[in-house]
Amino acid sequence: MKTWAFSVAVVVKNKERARRFYVEKLGMKVLDDMEHWLTVGQPRRGARIHLCETTPLEPGNTGIILSVDQKIEDAYRELKRKGVKFSVPPTEREWGVECRLLDPDGNELFVMEA
Repeated sequence: MKTWAFSVAVVVKNKERARRFYVEKLGMKVLDDMEHWLTVGQPRRGARIHLCETTPLEPGNTGIILSVDQKIEDAYRELKRKGVKFSVPPTEREWGVECRLLDPDGNELFVMEA
């Protein structure tokens, strides 16, 4: 048997605030929208992020890696202009350059070049 990630759940405090961040700032599309959760991603491309509204909230490292189709430094500058906060600026690692951003609930997402 082979398995693969299809959807990753991220706990958020406010679904509408999360929607604005993931759609307007990160450029994702809403793929499903229910009463207390929504799913975002790119149609027909890879995994989806399932944003679950709940309390109490325990933010942290999600292990989610976002790929960008441009140089990481350019993506970092573009996202900073949109008001995105970062926990780690672009940093050279043995596997490549990465940065880490924070969503409105303090969840950390890794960003790497595709």
